[in-house]
Order: sequence, then structure tokens, then C-alpha cells
Amino acid sequence: MNLLKSAIATAIAGTALLYAQTPTSPYADLKKNFDMVRDNLQKMAEAMPEDNYSFKPTPEMRTFGALMAHVADVQAMFCTGVSGAAKPATVDPKGSKASIVAALKNSSSLCDSAFESLTPAVAGQPGPMGFSKLGAIEFNTGHSNEEYGYGSVYLRLKNVTPPSSAGRGGR
Repeated sequence: MNLLKSAIATAIAGTALLYAQTPTSPYADLKKNFDMVRDNLQKMAEAMPEDNYSFKPTPEMRTFGALMAHVADVQAMFCTGVSGAAKPATVDPKGSKASIVAALKNSSSLCDSAFESLTPAVAGQPGPMGFSKLGAIEFNTGHSNEEYGYGSVYLRLKNVTPPSSAGRGGR
């Protein structure tokens, strides 16, 4: 009988643990994807030395600072379009490293708020650029990942290891 009670108690405890790990939102995995790229972009912006913010791999490309300013602007546009918050002023692509890093942090915070505002009731509502709110936040994450990939090339050309590769025993 004690074995049966023990088995039942273990099953109940296991079920409770599984329930505790269940995401609180149907969009929790989308948020995890955004969190990864958000953190990598922030670390990238902080890792690049200020004197390399004006670096362009080719004459046709943006400077690193302009790339980070672009990410901040696009994130702000999409995420305020989802949450309804006021969109901040456009980021100066020739601004200082500190101002661009601050704008990137701010736009990431706006995206965190946009994810918090996303519910099944509003996910299908119209959002920015002809997307639904869910589509807009999903597009933003994909765009941020794409720009992170571009930025990784800038870092490597300046002998800086991209954050997603750091700690892997190599460059």
C-alpha cells in the first residue's frame, strides 16, 4: 500500500512540475526567440568599439552604427505598432555609440511590452505594414535575426567574436 501511495504522490508532484513549466502565453516560444536575438544584438552593439561604429565592409554598405540604428528604428516601428505605445524619434545613424546602444535598449524594451500586450484576442488585429499584430512581431524577430547575421560579419572583420559564437572555444 505504501508503494501505491508513493507512486501516486510522485505522479501528482510530476504533474504539478509539468504544469508549472507550461508557458503562460501561447506566444512564449516566439518571445524566447526574440529574447535570444535581442540579447545578441545588445551584446553586439556593446562589443563593437566606438571607433568602429563608422566602419563599412564595402562602400555600398551601411556603417555598423547605421546598422544598429536601423535595427532600433525597425523594432520601435513594429513593436509600437503592436502595443500602441508612442514611437520614439528616429535614431541618428551617425550618433555616438552610447546613443545608439541606448536606442537599441529602448526599442528592445518596446518589443518586450509588445509581447506582453499580445493575447489571442488581439493577435489577429491589424498591425503595422499590413501585418496582423502577431505577424508584425514575428516579422520583427526575423528581421532582427537577419540584421544580427549582417552585424556578425562587421564584428568578425574587426576581430570581434559575435556574441552567439563567444564561449565556444573559437572565433
